[in-house]
Amino acid sequence: MFDPSTVPVVGVDDHLPRVLPQGLTAEALRARFLMPPVWEPEVRREPRFTDHPPRHAAVLVPVFLRDEPTVLLTERTAHLPTHAGQIAFPGGKIDPHDRSATAAAVREAHEEVGLDPADLEVLGSLPEYVTATAFVVTPVVALVPAHAAVRPNPHEVAEAFEVPLAFLMDPAHHRRHEMLWEGQPRQWFSMPYRDGARERFIWGATAAMLRNLYRFLSA
Repeated sequence: MFDPSTVPVVGVDDHLPRVLPQGLTAEALRARFLMPPVWEPEVRREPRFTDHPPRHAAVLVPVFLRDEPTVLLTERTAHLPTHAGQIAFPGGKIDPHDRSATAAAVREAHEEVGLDPADLEVLGSLPEYVTATAFVVTPVVALVPAHAAVRPNPHEVAEAFEVPLAFLMDPAHHRRHEMLWEGQPRQWFSMPYRDGARERFIWGATAAMLRNLYRFLSA
């Protein structure tokens, strides 16, 4: 089984500035999405590993408004057909009955981790990200009050956990990996987070979307 954490690190972006705490408050995040800066996402797509036609999906980036804002992430259960065991945002395919990518992200977050749609303050979306498995993913960012309940669906989510937003928005924690895959170089980001005695290895599409959030907030 492929273990991304064993792939060599070719760089760490500790030369880039972190987003300061005053830029991570609820007020600052609201203002940033209300009046976005001129910016470009750093990563938009991965090398394709499939001939599937593109499939549209949406994920929720839930920012909990604790004393120190956190981002809710999930560890997917081992039996799922795609991305089993990986760390991800709550989300999934956009269904025909979903009114929009935002509606799909909110619905999926409710189904996967029990977030009440009434508790979500949706700020906006980041640019689409295309995965190696041909999912065209829209990340939807929302603020969540500290009192909001999280109830993971055991069929889809092995565990839900939170990572400080300040940690994720500090490029000193952004590692670059590189390897050859089927004769072609492949690169990706990881943001390993030590949660007590356990390391949460955030990588791939999830890390890429967080990197784009960093570029958006630091622009």
